[in-house]
Order: sequence, then structure tokens, then C-alpha cells
Amino acid sequence: MASQNRDPAAASVAAARKGAELSLEFPSGYPYNAPTVKFLTPCYHPNVDTQGNICLDILKDKWSALYDVRTILLSIQSLLGEPNIDSPLNTHAAELWKNPTAFKKYLQETYSKQVSSQDP
Repeated sequence: MASQNRDPAAASVAAARKGAELSLEFPSGYPYNAPTVKFLTPCYHPNVDTQGNICLDILKDKWSALYDVRTILLSIQSLLGEPNIDSPLNTHAAELWKNPTAFKKYLQETYSKQVSSQDP
């Protein structure tokens, strides 16, 4: 649910994420080792690279065997709305994030091109 006071760039990201697909691969050492989580659908975001890899501390050095899939998904949802632009995987997205209008424009242009190229 989008709030009226929400940052327009964050709202754009949330809208773009509708229908997004993630891959979760659980290692043999799970739950003591973190799963590998990636976006399968394109995700233009400061903390997601072009291959869909996600930079999220709980999937790396802050992992705990107490975390479950719900915790992972909620953390990703939170990251989408509040990225860590000080440690980006996608520096272009991190720079644009600082200007919500430019970020939203870039998303609209990029995703409208992708959608129109998929139309029959």
C-alpha cells in the first residue's frame, strides 16, 4: 500500500516490482548458511546488480540461522523502498535515487521501452 507521503522514486520502484520474481536457493548447510537470493525479473535499484544479485547484509555477513523466508522477503521489501546508497551494486541507480524525479523518469522510460518491445 503506497502512502501519499512516500518518496516518488520509492513508489515507482514498488510499482515496478509488482509481479517481480525472485529465486531462492538453499545450500545444504541451511539454516546455518544463508540462501542465495536473486531477482529473476529486471530490477533497477541501487542494491541490485544487472544479474539480479541483491546486496543485503542479512544475506551475507549478518546472516543468522534464526532468519526464515519471511524475514528475507520482508528485508528485501524494506530495501526496495529504502536502499543503502552508500554501498550500491548499481552506482547509476544510486546516483539517480538522490533525485526522485530523475529516477522516476528513468524507470518510466526504461520500463515503457521493455513493455512496448514485448508487445506483439
